[in-house]
Amino acid sequence: MRRFVCLFDQKRESSSASIRADASMVTLSFPSPSLSFVESGTCSKSTHVSRVLFSGPHGESSEPSKILRDVHISERLMEDFTELARENTDKDLETCGTLAAFLERGVFYVTTLIIPKQESTANSCQAMNEVDVFSIQNERELYPVGWIHTHPSQGCFMSSVDLHTHYSYQVMVPEAFAIVVAPTDSSRSYGIFKLTDPGGMEVLRGCSETGFHPHKEPEDGKPVYEQCSNVYKNSNLRFEIFDLR
Repeated sequence: MRRFVCLFDQKRESSSASIRADASMVTLSFPSPSLSFVESGTCSKSTHVSRVLFSGPHGESSEPSKILRDVHISERLMEDFTELARENTDKDLETCGTLAAFLERGVFYVTTLIIPKQESTANSCQAMNEVDVFSIQNERELYPVGWIHTHPSQGCFMSSVDLHTHYSYQVMVPEAFAIVVAPTDSSRSYGIFKLTDPGGMEVLRGCSETGFHPHKEPEDGKPVYEQCSNVYKNSNLRFEIFDLR
C-alpha cells in the first residue's frame, strides 16, 4: 500500500474535528462552455467563496434538484489522480478511486482518496477487496461521498454502468458525486456529476439490467444525471491518498 499526504493550510484536528481555514479562494469545481453569471459570498469569516452558476445549451440552470449540503474538494484532486492513473491511461485502461469526507458544520470536506485493487478494461473498472476501502473510511469516521474514474479514450460522460455504480453511493449519501476524468476529450477534461433526484434516482432504482444498456427518461422530464453545483474546489484543503493496488 502506498500512502501520500498532500498538505495544505486547512486541517482537521483529531480532537475536535475543527477546521482552520486561512484566507483562500473557493470556486465551483466543474467547467462549462456557457457561463451565466457569478455570485460571490462568504462561507466563513476567513474563506471567500466565488460561486459560479452555469446555463446549458437551452438556458436551463444547473442548480441542484434538491437543496444539498456543500462539498469541498482539493484543487489538486483531479491533477493528482490523473497522474496516478497515467500508467493505466497510456494502456487504455480505466482507473477508479473512492472519495471520503468528514462532515463539519453542514459541509462535507473530502480529505481522502482511496484507490483500491482493481480490474480494468478500456471501458470498465471493477474495484476488488472493498473491505480495505471500508476499513480506511471507518477508522477515520469518514463518509463515502463519491468516486472518481477515468475515461482514457472516451469522452466526458456517465455511461449506464457508471450510473448504476453511482446509484449505490447516492442512495446512501444524497450529496454523493461522481468525477469523470477524460484526458483525451478536447472539449472537457473532467466533469462532476450526480443523478437527478427524484427522476434519475427512480429510474436507476427500478432498473435491474446489467452491462451497457439504455435507460428510460425520467417521468419529470429532466435528464437521468446532471452536473453538480454544490461541489467546490478549496485551495487550502488537506487530503491523503491511499493507493492499495
